[in-house]
Amino acid sequence: MALRSSAVASADQWVDPDDGVRYPAGEVHGWVQGHNETVCGLSLSRSGLTRFPHVSWADVQPESGRHAEGVQAVCRRCAAGLGARRDQRRWTRTDPRP
Repeated sequence: MALRSSAVASADQWVDPDDGVRYPAGEVHGWVQGHNETVCGLSLSRSGLTRFPHVSWADVQPESGRHAEGVQAVCRRCAAGLGARRDQRRWTRTDPRP
């Protein structure tokens, strides 16, 4: 699945007071339009996730996204499925063995 063709599904939302557009908040998942589940396999209806077809996956990344203000967590399995970089580790070794 291509990064550019994926949208976002989220459990919560917030509304921008300036233009009145709703954006995802809380934990976000990758979602491909036309499918009834997220990239990681969660059913949208059973999980209570709301679709955001106007928000792309790149826009909700906390490092560089435009609409990442309300995002608290990004699904790791969706990030891996949508092409997260493998050389970026979420952990670092602080005391290596001799």
